[in-house]
Amino acid sequence: MVIKWNFLVLALLAVICISGIGIAIAEKSITIAAICFIALTGIMGYGFTQKKKLREQGKL
Repeated sequence: MVIKWNFLVLALLAVICISGIGIAIAEKSITIAAICFIALTGIMGYGFTQKKKLREQGKL
């Protein structure tokens, strides 16, 4: 089993963003929650795009 480090890093960044959203809600900071949500959307979109490219190339 080979670890795909780029996907692991993206997953960890997504978890950090999700945690950031939770912390921002607890602190009642809508600005930080919005920033974390936008970052999460971008990270997830980039990850799915990379996965699609690798699947089309037959590397997944």
